[in-house]
Amino acid sequence: MFTAISDMTLVACIGLFGGVLLGLAARLGRFCTLGAIEDALYGNSDTRLRMWGVAIGTAIIGSFALMGLGYLDAGSTIYLGLVWSPLASILGGLLFGYGMALSGNCGFGALARLGGGDMRSFVIVLVMGLAAYITISGPLAYIRVWAFPVDPNPEHIPGIAHALERATGISSVAIGLLIGAAILGLSFYRGALLMHRKSLFWAAMVGIAIISGWAGTHWVASNSFEPVRVVSHTFSAPIGETMLYAMTASGNSLSFGVGSVVGVLVGAFIGSLIKGHFRWEACEDPRELQRQIGGACLMGVGAVLAIGCSIGQGLSAFSLLAFSAPVTFAAIFAGAAFGLRQLIAGFSPAT
Repeated sequence: MFTAISDMTLVACIGLFGGVLLGLAARLGRFCTLGAIEDALYGNSDTRLRMWGVAIGTAIIGSFALMGLGYLDAGSTIYLGLVWSPLASILGGLLFGYGMALSGNCGFGALARLGGGDMRSFVIVLVMGLAAYITISGPLAYIRVWAFPVDPNPEHIPGIAHALERATGISSVAIGLLIGAAILGLSFYRGALLMHRKSLFWAAMVGIAIISGWAGTHWVASNSFEPVRVVSHTFSAPIGETMLYAMTASGNSLSFGVGSVVGVLVGAFIGSLIKGHFRWEACEDPRELQRQIGGACLMGVGAVLAIGCSIGQGLSAFSLLAFSAPVTFAAIFAGAAFGLRQLIAGFSPAT
């Protein structure tokens, strides 16, 4: 499409832009999946959980606005272009959530901490990326395909708004906009989030990062002579993809996922410098490292089964109101709650 820059390089730049926003949100806005769950369950604070609501609501409104303007084809996305498997969403979400608790971070959180100099997160990122690719196209792929075969041709688009459109005749775009506005309203209802302007700002930036992925890749796909996938941010397979690109760049091409992963690292690095928090950290307890490696393995496998991690399903898929998004997100929450309970209280009887 362009002579100065290839289409795939342009797509990687779009991923880089959104990734930088996400990395900055993690370091400057403390946007974190596990942190939000831990605050809600043990910290007597729902501020970061409400931040997730703002990010989801913003992403839904932006994504359905793009659909209404003709700048996003919902059926061309992986989340609405495949037949939904509820069992895969639940099992994958539970594995991912439990692994997230063991590791102390999700894939996105590990990238953000790595950008701040945490070498423990480097191990988590490497193991999670490797586990994801083992499940996508390695030895575990045979079991995954046998247990959860993927049908790329759903009879109907597996989305909440699209299902309501079929049932009521009301435009899916209008339904999506209303649901997004309702989620935003609930995020502000009887909460102090409006008083935390910084948290509100960075939550909105997270939603904008997701929207930028859909809008940018759709535009390139619509104008490119090459096959370009319409995607937005997720951090399971793209971590493995980035590792693979780092080893085979001369015979491989850039992608949105590679740009996204690098963007989070860059954004987190800049954010940690702004906050004065950058410092090299290492794991001094072998038992802690063992637990984190096990958790990273579970996250890599779980994210592939669920077709997305806490960001992929919790934001990108949620922005399209895919059936899989709320189910996977609830399973991730449940798995993380179980893991945190085990780590914090050890399942000791209450006294």
